[in-house]
Amino acid sequence: MQWKDAASHNVRVHDILVKIKQDYGREYAENSRETIRRKALHQFEQAGIVVRNSDDPSRPTNSGLNNYILSDLVLDVLRSYGTLKWKSKVDKFFAQQGSLLETYQKAREQNKVPLQVADGKVYKLSPGKHNKLEVAIVEEFAPRFAPGAKLIYLGDTANKILVFEQSVFIKLGISTSEHGKLPDVILYDKKRNWLFLIEAVTSHGPVSPKRHFELEKLLEDCTAGKVYVTAFLDLTTFKKFVNDIAWETEVWIAEMPSHMIHYNGDKFLGPR
Repeated sequence: MQWKDAASHNVRVHDILVKIKQDYGREYAENSRETIRRKALHQFEQAGIVVRNSDDPSRPTNSGLNNYILSDLVLDVLRSYGTLKWKSKVDKFFAQQGSLLETYQKAREQNKVPLQVADGKVYKLSPGKHNKLEVAIVEEFAPRFAPGAKLIYLGDTANKILVFEQSVFIKLGISTSEHGKLPDVILYDKKRNWLFLIEAVTSHGPVSPKRHFELEKLLEDCTAGKVYVTAFLDLTTFKKFVNDIAWETEVWIAEMPSHMIHYNGDKFLGPR
């Protein structure tokens, strides 16, 4: 087709892989998607060449529906290729690129989930149910069941690690080399020397017997008492995982923030 007829539509990374195979005979495995997103599409996005989730800026980063589309400005440039307008269009793109990127960033910022911690600092988490639940854990669970505890670890679905108090981990005898295996949210109550290890569950990952064993092994040198908690947004999600939750752990449901479910027979909230 002619450059003047260039068009664009939203495509997922999977669609891009299929297209590359069909048109260029180069096959990439499905597990290459994250590499392509991080090492190509992310840079195109920063350059204002593509826009991510233009159809829904609030879509969470880890959604299978994530998609990309050429920006209107770069599409206008491409349509002028081979004409006398090409040079001026390219110059216009570079002149507007900064403001274009700023506009896209603002749209995404508006959909981020704000999180304010005890010391007054405010973090912005990427949109999505998982991060919404993490905010509820810090703002609703912590004041009720871990008053005075400090937030020492928080993972974000987009930024991976948002809070990581490495010095506290070292003092407690916890290895920082395997922080990728830690639960979503960790609170430390210095007064009681309790460590709250909280998994935020929206689609997978409760504190199951297997996960409990893994964390016990990971934290075997930890000097604090360990309290394992699985958090859910609502009762409906909890019911899906009720058979997977380990004994001697706790369950907290955000839609009923004042209550907890204790998976034990001898005592309530506390380390074992």
